[in-house]
Amino acid sequence: MSTYNFSAGPAVMPKPVIAQIQAELPSFQGSEMSIMEISHRSQLFDQVINEAEADLRDLMQIPDNYRVLFFQGGGTLQFTAAPLNLATKHHHIGLLDSGHWASRAAEEARRVNTQVDILGTAAPTHFTTLPRLNKPVDQTLDYVHITTNNTIEGTAYTALPETGQVPLVADMSSNFLGQVYNVNDFGMIFAGAQKNLGPAGLTIVIVRDDLIGHAKQLPSMLDYQLFADKRSMFNTPPVFAIYAAGLVLKWLKAQGGLNVIEQRNRVKANLLYDFLDQSTLFNCQVKPADRSLMNVPFVTGNPDLDAQVIAGATKHGLLNLKGHRLVGGMRASLYNAMPLAGVQALVDYLAAFEADHAKGEFENVSN
Repeated sequence: MSTYNFSAGPAVMPKPVIAQIQAELPSFQGSEMSIMEISHRSQLFDQVINEAEADLRDLMQIPDNYRVLFFQGGGTLQFTAAPLNLATKHHHIGLLDSGHWASRAAEEARRVNTQVDILGTAAPTHFTTLPRLNKPVDQTLDYVHITTNNTIEGTAYTALPETGQVPLVADMSSNFLGQVYNVNDFGMIFAGAQKNLGPAGLTIVIVRDDLIGHAKQLPSMLDYQLFADKRSMFNTPPVFAIYAAGLVLKWLKAQGGLNVIEQRNRVKANLLYDFLDQSTLFNCQVKPADRSLMNVPFVTGNPDLDAQVIAGATKHGLLNLKGHRLVGGMRASLYNAMPLAGVQALVDYLAAFEADHAKGEFENVSN
């Protein structure tokens, strides 16, 4: 029986990458030292971090006037770092409230004395749709924050909001490298690695040159200009996480790049959404136009039945389908490394469960 990991994060990684990590772990590039032992000041690691940045720039077509920074602290730390570094003129930002992580970003910005205007919210639809701007953006705002993909709620932006001259800052944590965006459309992008890029412990920040260096007396570990000047090595960086992410980036390039990856992700997501939309038992409540390619939440409407679906799925090798505690039900995360065969196995299992439920036999599905 094949096993497939549908976790929302830390998430599935490409099997060839895991195999390479396993093979290289005792002695990295013949050094007789593990990647977990080498100095971040060594030529060995210089090659690792330089190639990772170069491959990321190539994949995303990152212009020369954007810095690529390697941070720790997850996307959550950037909820604080972004306003401290970028909201330096008026200490005033706008935000589109698309769900839990957008709300958390607003809370953290307010903690550092940044005024946050909620420019739109999806709360009236229980976050089953995306909020849109209902009027032109105030051009005195320091930036507008969006969450491009809402991991918990299962929504994602394809068309970006029009913000005029106000920079757009994107928390791209859960669809980073999973679909194509034009970096020039953003003043800054940040993403925790643990969805599509690698193990937890690394956060990528891509920020336009002219937006940094204006903040005064920041804590060093939050200072974008300092990290840019120090090539992300003000302190010891997460060496292993950067190494693993670099391998994933090379794997992505070998697959044909982000256009190919996005198309694969659309095929996978459409397979699952098409099943859910014709199902009489399972329901995805997200508006079709706003659905995520990465995270697909669905329910039966009966929490006890949902629990039986999850238990049966686990016995069939379909792991980590339990929905987030805020929304319940099930959630299938279809990140880049999830093969089409895994999604097909999930659809086959759900179809069989539905058929047995219709016959009154669903209690035996997990036996």
